Amino acid sequence: MPDIILATLNAKYIHASFGLRYLLANLGPLRSRTQLLEFDINQRPGDIAEALLAHNPRIVGLGIYIWNVALTTEVVAILKRIRPDLIVILGGPEVSHETAQQEIVRLADHVITGEADLKFAEVCGQLLERGTPLTRPAGHPLPIRWGEGRGEGLPKIIPAPLPDFAQLTLPYEFYDAQDIAHRILYVEASRGCPFSCEFCLSSLDVPVRAVALPRILEAMQRLLDRGAKQFKFVDRTFNLSVPTSRAILEFFLERHQPGNFYHFEMIPDRLPEALREVIAKFPAGTLQFEVGIQTFNPEVAGLISRRQDYARLADNFHFLREQTGVHLHADLIVGLPGETVESFGAGFDQLIALRPQEIQVGILKRLRGTPIVRHDAEWEMVYNPQPPYEILQTRLIDFATMQSLRRFARYWDLVGNSGNFVETTPLIWSGDASPFHSFRHWSDWLYTRVRRTDAIALVRLMESLFIFLTEQRQLAPALVAAAMWRDYQRGGRHDAPEFLREFLTAADVPCVRNRAAPLKRQARHLAAG
Repeated sequence: MPDIILATLNAKYIHASFGLRYLLANLGPLRSRTQLLEFDINQRPGDIAEALLAHNPRIVGLGIYIWNVALTTEVVAILKRIRPDLIVILGGPEVSHETAQQEIVRLADHVITGEADLKFAEVCGQLLERGTPLTRPAGHPLPIRWGEGRGEGLPKIIPAPLPDFAQLTLPYEFYDAQDIAHRILYVEASRGCPFSCEFCLSSLDVPVRAVALPRILEAMQRLLDRGAKQFKFVDRTFNLSVPTSRAILEFFLERHQPGNFYHFEMIPDRLPEALREVIAKFPAGTLQFEVGIQTFNPEVAGLISRRQDYARLADNFHFLREQTGVHLHADLIVGLPGETVESFGAGFDQLIALRPQEIQVGILKRLRGTPIVRHDAEWEMVYNPQPPYEILQTRLIDFATMQSLRRFARYWDLVGNSGNFVETTPLIWSGDASPFHSFRHWSDWLYTRVRRTDAIALVRLMESLFIFLTEQRQLAPALVAAAMWRDYQRGGRHDAPEFLREFLTAADVPCVRNRAAPLKRQARHLAAG
């Protein structure tokens, strides 16, 4: 039986926990006494607690994030009821700030704040040396310090100093064959961010620290040798150091094989010729850039301490769309202080004109520790107290309107981003000056019809959109049906839905016999140009 269990609840199975693998890699002599267990947020807390306790560990280390804190709180409560002697150690961004306010912190024995890559091993070593923890009398409150009242001990809240990458063992050998075959592999060449955007935890993470280039390239080579094909770099600013980012891109380009896919988070207004030259050489659909724009309103950007050159940003987008095969995923945020519905809509329209394949419309979240709270009074920012702490209303956007925009974001993901409506989506605003207002009209109309934003079957969504376009927008049914049918087939589907059949022309019929393999989301965008 392992003395230490490392565990977390991932958002989905496909997301392998990067943080746990770093902790495991840096446990030194304790590594052989440790087991890593991963769960997901669709599992029941009782079942997760049962699986953890079945190993009879002495320490359980749990990674806590905005998406799993509620369920993990239930898990910890069960663990401490069944095994009061079990030492529970928490870490992760959700418990690195405002610890005094959190129930999960109250329940746990220790919390390591910050980057715990090295500190977790140190803490576990000290606890295991002490042997079985002290038994607490029934009903006794959880101690603030280990061994409270019986001498010196470890504090409950343990800050971790920022580790230097030279001190760290890289974690990539702890991706096993199943991870490589079936899951997203998270990798990093750097940590930290030089910018100070107030909504983002990375604004607290300075300075930027980089893995030595030979080390990261050697690690990537070992993953390639083991058959890895999908690499998701989690660097907040991958293109901050142009020489380093160019070297990494050239490394993958030289070793590229069919089916390989590389994801990077890029600063939108920093794409010099040295990077453009390499990017343009990649085959179409093999690079994905996540580009955080967040707002096109300069006054709002100033309020949240965000700096970006919009003219250079637009030029970079034009280059990427016209001269490369990069799949562009761009981010906008609803509910920033000072942002109105009109200014957000204008920004959305500007972004549509730049033609990224995907636009993530995010709802502002009040992440613990971020300085966005300084605007609460002036802009009357009201957040949901439950995770993920989304904005409910502001001085400029009331609750009902924010709810409408929240549905807009969800329906945009289902229609605009999914790759299921690549040709059909632009019909929603064809002939109109504002894609935002047209799509919002569709969003409000759809919600009135279905009264939900999830669990909408694809064919039902298609039929609703067909009705909207032909009745509300008064577009020709044959035009809509042809576009929708081509979209439908890109997903590898071959039987036309009943509501479309009468509008498909003879020219469309041969397409029914097209048995091409289904395309994943990015490829469906690519296939439509």
